[in-house]
Amino acid sequence: MPRLIALLLAALLALPALAIDRPFPANILRGKMTPGYFPDVKIDGVARHLAPAARIFNRDNLIEMPAAVRGADIVVNYTVDMNGDIDRIWILSAEEAAQKVPTAAEAAAAAAK
Repeated sequence: MPRLIALLLAALLALPALAIDRPFPANILRGKMTPGYFPDVKIDGVARHLAPAARIFNRDNLIEMPAAVRGADIVVNYTVDMNGDIDRIWILSAEEAAQKVPTAAEAAAAAAK
């Protein structure tokens, strides 16, 4: 019985660790990604290139190989490097996608003001 109680207590203490939000940088943009042949991706219907050292993080915050990503119109956060290539992509969960983040078009409009 004491082992069961200790196990239950340990499980309850571990639950908050599973609810850690992913830290996104301040310069992220939001879009819908359709992967293509490396290094090509489409974000919001616009053809873009992945940087040579690009990283794609899945919903569990683990790195996915670009060739392993399948689907269309996947909601993502991403960052752009100084060459205009996409260097980091985070595939979002439904809860993360519900949070407001600017799209590339909104960011460009804000920069033009």
